[in-house]
Amino acid sequence: MLAKKSKGFTLLELMIVVVIIAVLAGLAFNNYGKYGFRARRVDGKDSLTRAASQQERIYTNFNAYASGIVGAASGNPPAGLGWTSALSGDGHYTIDVFGLGGANQTYTLRATPVVGDPQASDACGVLTIDNTGVKTPAAGVMPQNSNGSCW
Repeated sequence: MLAKKSKGFTLLELMIVVVIIAVLAGLAFNNYGKYGFRARRVDGKDSLTRAASQQERIYTNFNAYASGIVGAASGNPPAGLGWTSALSGDGHYTIDVFGLGGANQTYTLRATPVVGDPQASDACGVLTIDNTGVKTPAAGVMPQNSNGSCW
């Protein structure tokens, strides 16, 4: 007698396919999260460069940098850059003037991820730029799990 050929898949074959799909989905989800960090990081970098540009315009007019982000861009030295909020454009970072030196002749701007925001877990952490253009984490540095350089 001839053995009857079965049609379809065995349970073992089906479970192997399910495991392979699960592994691939896990890898894809992890990489997708890293791309999210990199996309939201642009919000902080953009806000820092806008603030740095405004600081330079204020320095041209007053020969001193502004001491804050929020506040009027008037007085000598100016109290602020004229922003209505210290949050970055999309709200992922808080922007502040971290350090002033020499009668407001130098500054460091800082973008700190908002607590509770998904960006708070980014490997790059706090971004800074100073009046000489030095950026930290250093431009080109790629911390582990950052999916690209921080700047």
